[in-house]
Amino acid sequence: MLAAIDHVQLAVPPGSEDLLRPFYAGALGMTEIPKPPVLADRGGCWFSSGTVQLHLGVEGDFRPARKAHPGLRVTGIDAVAARLAAAGAPVVWDDKLPGHRRFFSEDPVGNRLEFLEPVQPGSTPGTSAD
Repeated sequence: MLAAIDHVQLAVPPGSEDLLRPFYAGALGMTEIPKPPVLADRGGCWFSSGTVQLHLGVEGDFRPARKAHPGLRVTGIDAVAARLAAAGAPVVWDDKLPGHRRFFSEDPVGNRLEFLEPVQPGSTPGTSAD
C-alpha cells in the first residue's frame, strides 16, 4: 500500500547544477541536501523543504518536461510568484482548477513546475493574472 511520495525527480542536463542551485535554494528557499556518496558521482543535486524533496538527476540527452510536472503546494502563493518573477522565472497564472489558486513556471533548464494553494471555503481568491 502506498503511504506517501518520497520524492520527485526531474531530469537536468549534465553540468547544470550550478545554474539550478540559485533557483531551487535561492528563489524557492529549499535546502540542498547531500546525495549519498554512492550516488554523488552521477551528478545532479537534491533539495528539500519540510517533507518535500526534489531530486535533480542528470540525463545525457536531456529535454525539459513540457507537460509532466510536479505540483508543489505552497502557502503565500503571491509571495512565491513574486520571488520567482524577481529571479527571472516565468509566472503564468491559471484559474482552471476549482478551489485553488495556481500558476505555472519553469526552472532555468525549462522543466515545468506547478505551484498551487487551496482557497479556503468562503474566501475570495485574488485576481492576479500575470
